[in-house]
Amino acid sequence: MTDTESVATSAHRFPTWPACRLCPGVAIDLGSTRTRAWTQGRRGIIDVPTVAFPDSRVTHPIRRGTIVDADGTARMVERLLGGRIPRFTRPVVAFTTPVLSDRRHHTAATEALEVLRPRTVLPVESARAIALGARADLSRPLLVVDLGAHLTEVALLVDGTVSAARRTALGTSDLDTTTPRGLVAEIAAMVTDMLRGSLVPHLVDALERGPLLGGGGALRPEVTYQLSLRLDTPIHPAPQPHTAALRGAAEVLRSALRHPR
Repeated sequence: MTDTESVATSAHRFPTWPACRLCPGVAIDLGSTRTRAWTQGRRGIIDVPTVAFPDSRVTHPIRRGTIVDADGTARMVERLLGGRIPRFTRPVVAFTTPVLSDRRHHTAATEALEVLRPRTVLPVESARAIALGARADLSRPLLVVDLGAHLTEVALLVDGTVSAARRTALGTSDLDTTTPRGLVAEIAAMVTDMLRGSLVPHLVDALERGPLLGGGGALRPEVTYQLSLRLDTPIHPAPQPHTAALRGAAEVLRSALRHPR
């Protein structure tokens, strides 16, 4: 896989700017196993399993970081957030998205979020969101490892922008069949593959600095320890790594509401 630029922004059906200073704000992190959300003006984070309940059945509308059931995702979003948005208002919604998600995922996400009647949707790449949520210094190259339950991505940020990324459809949920060493080996292989690209000086600088680890996998000390040994560099788990991406999306949301242009 070659170096990649960040994925395109939201579907054209929603207006982008200007945002509304008086509109309610919603940040949401749509994960394969957990969905987390934050609404402006309320304390606490909503943190629930990513499931839908069509016809009294339990389904999983997001798999391996990809929305496979937009309708089910919409029902879940409506159940979680529909009653938290004041009537007759149109919220500004910031949502996280995997760095290497394709246009179909973006389209499915914006279709699902339409249930909230958004004025504007702001996609935020998960790696960048983790960095913002951790308040990382983005003046230097930063390597972010987003280790989720079903998907792992490695992204190099240069000047705060994703310059290269790799992914594997493995995560902590696979540790029953894949040992931590196997998952760590996959991450190390992605980093090695990135060293064949044109951004080697930036990547070397980022590795010397030490990767930032986000996602629920950062709560697994054995993974962090083995990854540090494998890459021969310190690993820096983000504070509260499982919610770092959501906090970063909330930062983007606040900025958009403060500076609508």
